[in-house]
Amino acid sequence: MTAANKDFFEALSMLEHERGITAEYLIEKIKAAIIIAVKKNYEVEEDHIRVDIDPDTGRFDVALIQDIVADEDWYDEHAEIGVTEARKIRSSYEVGDRIITPLKTRDFGRIAAQTAKHVIRQGIREAERNQQLSEIQSRTHDIVQATVTRVDTEKGIVALDLGKGGEAVLPRNEQVPGEVYTEGETLQVYIVDVVSTERGPRVMISRTHPGLVKRLFELEVPEIFDGTVEVKAISREAGARTKMAVWSKDPNVNPVSACIGEHGARVAAVVEKLGGEKIDIVKWSEDISEFISAALSPAKVVKVELLPGETRSCRVTVPDQQLSLAIGNKGQNARLCARLTGYNIDIRPESGYYGEDEEPKKDAADAE
Repeated sequence: MTAANKDFFEALSMLEHERGITAEYLIEKIKAAIIIAVKKNYEVEEDHIRVDIDPDTGRFDVALIQDIVADEDWYDEHAEIGVTEARKIRSSYEVGDRIITPLKTRDFGRIAAQTAKHVIRQGIREAERNQQLSEIQSRTHDIVQATVTRVDTEKGIVALDLGKGGEAVLPRNEQVPGEVYTEGETLQVYIVDVVSTERGPRVMISRTHPGLVKRLFELEVPEIFDGTVEVKAISREAGARTKMAVWSKDPNVNPVSACIGEHGARVAAVVEKLGGEKIDIVKWSEDISEFISAALSPAKVVKVELLPGETRSCRVTVPDQQLSLAIGNKGQNARLCARLTGYNIDIRPESGYYGEDEEPKKDAADAE
């Protein structure tokens, strides 16, 4: 291995360790850059160029591949060689054979060398973008700790530093109503999606997505993390209230109790991270009537009647004194229950009498 080749491969190794870009990737980009340089300098096609770079042996060779032609047909000095000239190199050469002529790097010319450098730099930038994209894509549907770098009160957007994942903008519609963000503050955001663009990965983040609540519970509840307890559905009105339906594959594990934790410690930890947002945890059931009854918690349900047709509608009867509780403030409990179960819910009092200040309640989808 020559000293120059040794320096070259040491530089590759350094890039691999410092920037996390594999030597194989860089070698492919360098090969492509050299081919472009040789094509430009010698005006030959790619099949007339051979580039061998082997870090194991320290080999770095560049060569022209020339077709051996009859002397009278020889007109391209770089892509071809006359048979008489070829036989000076090896007497056994015949017309139709190909001869490999090694090139020295200095023979590429100044312009070709600049082209090679440009392509190599471009390849490194591309590798870094791909690495960044791959890293942040692996966190899709996950929570990341981010730092607020800029707050634009006029546009209502918040710029965040995601660390190695780059930067992202938290738009107004993905911010929790009532939350105030300040520069330098750290907060948890949910990565909804990652899109590749020419300028690098574009990360879509949220503080209102139901997935944020689910991931927080996965971090707090070992039974969810290991798969014993499954989160079946979540409905959320960010900053106000969330309903979460859970189920356990182990009959000896109560899924609701597991999520609440001893003395309510687990759910309290999640509530704190969500700035005091209320969380109702209910038991999921294959029996839709049971599920709807549980979803209307904290109200008690007397009866659930599934209505005929394909509208996924039901009529729910509750004790008279619990009608307001079942419906919730401005219909919130009924709305969340409808989203959680996927059913339109018509809530009625047991007596059928709504009282002076109550009106018959249409299905929960209309409560909005």
